[in-house]
Amino acid sequence: MGTSGRSCSPVGARAALTLLLAGTLLAGCSSTRHGGPEPAPHEASAPAPRPTALAAACEVELPAAWRSVLAAGELRAPAGERATLTDTGPGWTAVQLSGADRRRAALVGGGGAPRTLLALADPVEHQLLAADFDGRRWAAFAVLEGRTLDSPWSLYVWDAETGSSRRLARADRPGPLPQPVVRDGTVHWAQGVGDGKATVFAATASGGAPRPLHTGVVDAPFAVGGLLVWRESTGSGTRLAAVSLRDGRPAELPGPLAALRDVRSVVADGGTNGGNGGSGSGGGTWAWVAGEAEPRLMVWREGDARPTAVVTTSPAVDGMDQLRISGRLVTWRTPETSYALDLGTGSYTRITPAYGYAQARGGALAVAYSRGNAKSDGSRAVIQVVDAARLPALPRCG
Repeated sequence: MGTSGRSCSPVGARAALTLLLAGTLLAGCSSTRHGGPEPAPHEASAPAPRPTALAAACEVELPAAWRSVLAAGELRAPAGERATLTDTGPGWTAVQLSGADRRRAALVGGGGAPRTLLALADPVEHQLLAADFDGRRWAAFAVLEGRTLDSPWSLYVWDAETGSSRRLARADRPGPLPQPVVRDGTVHWAQGVGDGKATVFAATASGGAPRPLHTGVVDAPFAVGGLLVWRESTGSGTRLAAVSLRDGRPAELPGPLAALRDVRSVVADGGTNGGNGGSGSGGGTWAWVAGEAEPRLMVWREGDARPTAVVTTSPAVDGMDQLRISGRLVTWRTPETSYALDLGTGSYTRITPAYGYAQARGGALAVAYSRGNAKSDGSRAVIQVVDAARLPALPRCG
């Protein structure tokens, strides 16, 4: 792993770039409420009772009940604009809205009209790349300033009280793709600083200079419980590293996670504001991809003696990337489609049509795909965002 390769695997990067250029989607997820931000995030639903031990999962057909729930959660773009799903969390969804001669980053939630985060300076080249929102006041979002994943990007902070945004940082050197984390009035992110390295930064959302927390060959960090976690190259492979979100000091990971080497697409439940799961010590449920020639979706839950290879069957694991997790659900993409795994029943399903995207995060499940050829005038972008608690359990196998 190296920051010069950004944070995607080669397959994941190509898939993301294809979707970006097609104007459909790049990354995302959300909840059922849309419009202005809520005063506080809702509590994500508790995961379904889990079996005493994880085992290899099997594939099932997407249930009609899931189709109905997802269809009822379809997000409608304002007239004259096309929506692209970016990111989500409890009670909010970040989207890019494109019109005839304009493009804007917007936040949807609460049933009202989308709130504009920023009018993008170049409605053709600039793309909303990633976002996070604390559900109350502060949102952080990254804008890619070109059509390729190695283009410069800028990180902004939006204040719900004033409705204004300010630029917090700009990256023009190779490094991980931005995935901002907003916790307790502080924004965390990583960006390239040269010589193949990147720095993990923290900055107070209300103002003040960014503070470097760590420099190395690192991926974008994510939050779980009280920890900020990232993947880092040690020269002889990769491992996970963490600092405390409270004070930025190095922190320990649970034993099975501290021992991981050379894995990718690591995610953990509790990684969004208001998300369930994950303790202050970084417990909860974790998922990652292990193996290159024979990839495996691995899952570890707090209390498990060891990780379990849950999905190993092609084509569900071919090019597996962009994992997300919330409660009992784990989602991921392949170059062809997206899948959802129900840890409560030990089964998984193909959840989108070809080239679609799915994300479970913060108690929500969101899917995005194009109805018709994404490059044709007659196509329609579909974004569906639902409360994951409304989804019945996937059928068990056998």
